[in-house]
Amino acid sequence: MSIWEYFTFRRRRTRIESRDRMQKRIKNRLTHWPLSYLTHQRRPYPTLARLEIRLQNLLLGSSRAPDQKSLPSTTLSFQSLKINSSKMGVAQVWAVALLRLLMTVILASWFSVWLLKPTDLWTRKWKQAENHAGTTVFGYYGLNFAVYTFPVIALAIMGLAYLNFKSSKMRQRKSRSATITALSNPVLITSLLGVVSTVELLAMSLFFMFLAWTYYARISKDFKNLMPIKSLELNTWQLKYSKVATRSGLLAEASLALLLFPILRVMPLPQVIGIPFEVSVKYHVWLGTLMIFFATFHSASLLFIWGVSHHIHDEIWKWQKSGRIYLAGELGLLTGLVIWITSLPIIRRKRFEVFYYTHHLYMLFLLFFLFHVGDRHFYMVFPGIFLFSLDKILRIIQSRPETSILSARVFPNKAVELTIPKDSRLKYFPTSIIFVKIPRISRLQWHAFSITSSSAADEEMMTIIAKCEGAWTNDLYQMIHMELNSHSKQNQCPTISVEGPYGPPINFLRYDSLLLIAGGIGITPFLGIIQDIGSSQSHNKFMFPEQVHLIYIIKKSQDICLLSSISHLLWNKTVAKHHLKLKVYVTQEHQSDPNLRGIFQEVFSQVQAVHFNPKTMSHKAHGLGNLLETAVIALFASIMFFVFLLSLNHTFVPKENKPLKPRPKMKGLEAKQKTPSTVIDLILLASFILSIIGSTIFAIILRWRRLKMENPPISPKKATNRNLFEEDSIGTALDSLEEDEIHFGSRPNFQDIFSKFPGETGGSNVGVLVCGPESMKESVATACQGTCLVSCTKGRPKFNFHSLNFTL
Repeated sequence: MSIWEYFTFRRRRTRIESRDRMQKRIKNRLTHWPLSYLTHQRRPYPTLARLEIRLQNLLLGSSRAPDQKSLPSTTLSFQSLKINSSKMGVAQVWAVALLRLLMTVILASWFSVWLLKPTDLWTRKWKQAENHAGTTVFGYYGLNFAVYTFPVIALAIMGLAYLNFKSSKMRQRKSRSATITALSNPVLITSLLGVVSTVELLAMSLFFMFLAWTYYARISKDFKNLMPIKSLELNTWQLKYSKVATRSGLLAEASLALLLFPILRVMPLPQVIGIPFEVSVKYHVWLGTLMIFFATFHSASLLFIWGVSHHIHDEIWKWQKSGRIYLAGELGLLTGLVIWITSLPIIRRKRFEVFYYTHHLYMLFLLFFLFHVGDRHFYMVFPGIFLFSLDKILRIIQSRPETSILSARVFPNKAVELTIPKDSRLKYFPTSIIFVKIPRISRLQWHAFSITSSSAADEEMMTIIAKCEGAWTNDLYQMIHMELNSHSKQNQCPTISVEGPYGPPINFLRYDSLLLIAGGIGITPFLGIIQDIGSSQSHNKFMFPEQVHLIYIIKKSQDICLLSSISHLLWNKTVAKHHLKLKVYVTQEHQSDPNLRGIFQEVFSQVQAVHFNPKTMSHKAHGLGNLLETAVIALFASIMFFVFLLSLNHTFVPKENKPLKPRPKMKGLEAKQKTPSTVIDLILLASFILSIIGSTIFAIILRWRRLKMENPPISPKKATNRNLFEEDSIGTALDSLEEDEIHFGSRPNFQDIFSKFPGETGGSNVGVLVCGPESMKESVATACQGTCLVSCTKGRPKFNFHSLNFTL
């Protein structure tokens, strides 16, 4: 057999195997398909339903065209639809494709501007464009906003529309290609950066290449046109070093331009790319550290030059009328250093209040940055600032009105589970997080928690688990514990503000098998995953992974109590199609005769529950709202900013400063110096504040109208009818734990687990989800890295590594 015939045979065989797998999946899916469940808005999809019927008829050998009666019984009635559903489906697909194309073009154009900005060609053409804009009503400030800022705002608006249309499409189980799997798996594991995937390493390399190009283009031009500084008497090496120090500030500016994008929650830039919020926080930390490094080098080097030239006392206190204000830059650097130092892990984890409050100094930092660099440079970093401010305002509005804690459970390991009411239309995905604020503890602090419940299992409630690891969580534990010990029949109901939920989730539906590895409180994201699988398997809603193995590593046996919310799934092992197997490793205890059933009975009996009587006027958590509504608010805010910017400049800046008519060179220079640069900066700041205020009022009106129609208050009677702790199921089904394992005084051998897992499950596409301490993540990533290299060379099952965070 020749090489060509061999590859032709292999390609034909692959196609046949792929067709057989697809037919098997479609047959399994066509049994009961509630299409409306798959969306946030519960919209019916007759087009997709008819497509499934056609595929079913094709597989069964029938050519009968589907009619209205042949649609699945679980779908909604389509008699009331006023438009043709098939046309709507095609238009939706085209809209998604068009938005994706436009976003790609805009993003590429914005990156191109950053690449071309250091070149002589761009500098020459940009000066001509600014001079021409100065003869119009827009001015140079309008041109800067249109080129540097608005494209990113437009990208966010299109991203909201894109996610709105995309959320209406079904989530399908798509297998990843070997290339994508290899790119997402860990390639670099260090204690400094943690676990770094191939995609992240590639992105980091491209960003550093961009920084190197920007720095080289600028510094080479400065060295060719080296001019002495009049106020400083510097020799050649000092003059060159001053240029090196000055241009390093541009690298800090480039890092600041991207700094706020990863922590956007409502604005969808990270979500469009598919980056979960808890992962993108890592990028925010990296960019912040890089920015502080370049800014510190920039300032320290300039202070050194001023010192050796004996002008440091003259330069350090300067607040120039025009140009860069040195004093503002020094104050900005000090503010940034305070923020960075207090965000180090040793302070953030043990003194979260210090980290949280000092982080709000970012407003002063950005203000000093504006005064230091001027408005032209500020427009380069303004997109992130504008979107982050709008994002912050929308999150504050979304967290209103407050709701009530319906019930709580206190676990023996000093962890607390809170049950919060939610609107039945609010759908979230497993691994989603919410931010909560309890006014009785603090009116300012917000804390992030993974949702441990499933919206598929419970449409009226959602739960979170908080473990005592700081001052705020200790106060929460003491507050709930006091309610437990009180003898009052009507416990005082604590109010709580909820922000979120935030995703997007890891699409674990595409995997044949799941390997969940949790350490301590890191079990919380997996509780929602398992409940979602268990709820959907009982209703035949999805094609889920057939095998789920949960490896739980804890210090004390009492930590097993956190598994109480999935106890009914551990007890019920009758459904072999979606099999759940548990392995527990207790590292700091020893027992000669470990009995998992006895430990469960002993630990679960120590769980205490308390029910609260919700206030009559309390409302349910209602989520983020409509995405298109958010897009309208963002567009309204950007238009308002542009209008205020033009109006205030034409009102407060003298006409002599605007090059409407050609003037002699000296007169133009003298006219330019009449208006200090600080006034121009304050006009930009005032326009920004006014636009935020106007968009806030607009968003409040929209939210109030929607909540008045859609969000009814909580019914106290309905809220107290929920049975939180199914104690009866524990006693009757503990016999199902026979195949589960518990090991005392040992840690898991991850290399051995990865080597045996494919043989135990038989899945060819395995999802590995890890949540816990960083040391455990690094150990799992190392084992997964070695296994992936073997699987790529020998054609074994593919492992897809995902790291989750339970603390932000």
